Amino acid sequence: MGRQRDTDPKAHAWAVLLTAHARLVERIEAALGAAGLPALGWYDVLWALESAPGQQLRMNELAEHVVLSRSNLTRLADRLEEAGLIERAVAAEDRRGAYCVITAAGRALRKRMWPTYQAAVERYFGAHLSEREAELIGDALTRVARAVRESPRESSAPAAKPAARRKAAATTASR
Repeated sequence: MGRQRDTDPKAHAWAVLLTAHARLVERIEAALGAAGLPALGWYDVLWALESAPGQQLRMNELAEHVVLSRSNLTRLADRLEEAGLIERAVAAEDRRGAYCVITAAGRALRKRMWPTYQAAVERYFGAHLSEREAELIGDALTRVARAVRESPRESSAPAAKPAARRKAAATTASR
């Protein structure tokens, strides 16, 4: 890894960020589990809802606030609803959509989880940074997060073969 750092500091930073994130989440999950608390994903969803205007978000809005795939988020929301921690409310403005709304029990659980979560973040992350380093990392990652959020998503569709692209271009041009 030392050679990679010497030749490409951005690739090194990326690799270290991924490794640190994975190890930190593993340790935080272990601390929550040892305290008899649910997984970190539960906290993230409950915090996003508690922090939102009206303490509610649509699923697509919630997905922007948490680090879960949409399918995992849907399954987690189902579990949280079954546990009485969130409710689903029909969106009055279109009646097709629904809001996830945190319940009193959800707020209480999130508040119970916070001291364990906070202590683990301090122990495994904060204790190893100066205030200035924390500011620099926070500022840099805020810029990256903003840039990613504002950039168009990559298409997940496979790229068309050159002949198909030429045929599509010819069809479009002839219209």
